[in-house]
Amino acid sequence: MGGMTPTPPARRVLLAAPRGYCAGVDRAVIAVEKALEQYGAPIYVRHEIVHNKYVVQTLEKKGAIFVDETHEVPEGSIVMFSAHGVAPIVHEEAARRKLATIDATCPLVTKVHKEAVRFAQEDYDILLIGHEGHEEVIGTSGEAPDHIQLVDGPEDVAKVEVRDPSKVVWLSQTTLSVDETMETVDALKEKFPQLMSPPSDDICYATQNRQLAVKQMGADSDLVIVVGSRNSSNSKRLVEVAKLAGAREAYLVDFADEIEEAWLDGVSTVGVTSGASVPEVLVEGVLEWLARRGFEDVEIVKAAEESITFSLPKELRRDLRAEAAALSED
Repeated sequence: MGGMTPTPPARRVLLAAPRGYCAGVDRAVIAVEKALEQYGAPIYVRHEIVHNKYVVQTLEKKGAIFVDETHEVPEGSIVMFSAHGVAPIVHEEAARRKLATIDATCPLVTKVHKEAVRFAQEDYDILLIGHEGHEEVIGTSGEAPDHIQLVDGPEDVAKVEVRDPSKVVWLSQTTLSVDETMETVDALKEKFPQLMSPPSDDICYATQNRQLAVKQMGADSDLVIVVGSRNSSNSKRLVEVAKLAGAREAYLVDFADEIEEAWLDGVSTVGVTSGASVPEVLVEGVLEWLARRGFEDVEIVKAAEESITFSLPKELRRDLRAEAAALSED
């Protein structure tokens, strides 16, 4: 046999940093655990506390009950609102049903709600950039439904109409693609040259940092695996960003056992990251799965430092069971 067979390129994993839990998710998940510790089960949670299958299943085992709507919660119970935030009408429903509430809305989402209220009071037309039907968008829109219209990507700009082009402002969902959002904003500015911007960017620090890390990593990866759930907006954006950054292929998985062996064909570099609602244990599972297939060498691709934390919802600092009981006696 003549000729040398070329040595296959070394297999390696690029691991994005930052990845996984952001401060708002960490706070919301701990809030459910603390509420269960402090007040005992059941704690009702309206909508998934964060968009992650594993987190929801884990909290259900501990005694959290997830419901779609407030009216499913028995009177006199404790209900928690998810990290994505709720419209004011939901707070009103809860009060009518005599529920004690814990609001685990991410403070960065609350910031967008407050902007919406303020611009509506000043009678602006508010163009909310976001995905139709996403819980965060429903909550923000509910703050000023008469003033807010949804713009779902650049292709939506053509149909936007406003009352007064000199009184228009844009706001956005916190978990969008940074690049696509700026594309939408540019298209809106072309149509409405006097368009105002929010006082500070609405896309949150964690969304931006995770996309930044994936951009750096995706350029050098044959395959990118994003750990996250199908209904997680920020996780789905990481898949899109990876592909745009030059990754040949990118997939979203909840767990390591969803990875298909065929994805590794002809692959020497695998990029790995996780969405903002994903616990690190799920990433470790993926790294172990890859290591068993010869991808043992792990390099960290670091795009930013994160040190931000949020204090727990104030309602966890007082006795809600007593308040709930008192409400139902009224």
